[in-house]
Amino acid sequence: MRTFPVHGGPHLSPPRHVRHVMVDVLLALVPGIAAHVWFFGVGVLVQLILAAGFAIAIEAVALRWRGLPVRRIGGDPSVLVTAALFALCLPPLAPWWISLAGMLAAVVLARHAYGGMGYNLFNPAMVGYAVVLISFPREVSGWIAAGTQALDPLDVIRTILAGDLPAPLRWDTISSATPLDTVKSLAARGHMIGEIRHDPQFGDFGGRGWEWIANAYALGGLYLLWRGVIRWQVPVAVIGSVIAVSAPLWLLDADVHPMPLQHVFSGGLMLAAWFIATDPVTGCASPRGRLLFGIGVGVLTLVIRRWGSYPDGVAFAVLLMNGAAPLIDRYTRPRVFGTGSHA
Repeated sequence: MRTFPVHGGPHLSPPRHVRHVMVDVLLALVPGIAAHVWFFGVGVLVQLILAAGFAIAIEAVALRWRGLPVRRIGGDPSVLVTAALFALCLPPLAPWWISLAGMLAAVVLARHAYGGMGYNLFNPAMVGYAVVLISFPREVSGWIAAGTQALDPLDVIRTILAGDLPAPLRWDTISSATPLDTVKSLAARGHMIGEIRHDPQFGDFGGRGWEWIANAYALGGLYLLWRGVIRWQVPVAVIGSVIAVSAPLWLLDADVHPMPLQHVFSGGLMLAAWFIATDPVTGCASPRGRLLFGIGVGVLTLVIRRWGSYPDGVAFAVLLMNGAAPLIDRYTRPRVFGTGSHA
């Protein structure tokens, strides 16, 4: 009698390989990267290359250390997604060692300390960014004004590697507070929102240039939605909760509270809504869970922006909700088909 090998479940192959999903995510980031480079210069590309190089090298060492084949990197480009999301949160002229520190935290602490890809509890890119933001706040907050091209590409590379601007430029002549930073600091001194928005760094809705970057990330997010890589619940919940909470406050007193679109089209909210909070590993699995997760990210972002020490707060909001995701999933499990109980 002929026998056949019997294997445990699952017996259905996944609809898409992880490698294909990650490639789709990298492709979806292209419009946002292009907009970022357009407004902030080639320093953005340098940061992406540095972060990717450090991430691959650290990933290879970590795999070797764990006794796993290094060639797994070729079949799992998720570390490149981590590097790209981290690099897009950095100022374009941040020194090179910021990327090294961030990638060490992201790859070693957030990925391999928990067992590698698929086992991490917290979003690796946001862990890396939170570590460098807390540890090196001056270097991570040194943004140049959008549209300012004060340096040629060679000077940009020299500044990132050496940490010093070419003479006679000085940091205080080319660096600028972000729109969110400006709103937070001036509002704390009693300035009215309408008065603050007369600053040339503001556009129609959010920060000048940041609006187009946010639109480009939304375009990439729609591509991911079309490809079935992400579900609609998280981005809709993140953006919708921010608008729903900030709109009544703005209608109540527009001189004190920024308009809802200011929150949406400034900072990293749109990047988080489409690319970071939608991480299937560190987010929620059920549809209701994804809605609650996205609402939590949006509300916490507003709370941190309004009452926290940091002008944005998206990274901390995502990490806090990563910690709450298992509990949310526990209470939002879908009902088992044919029964009256939950799974």
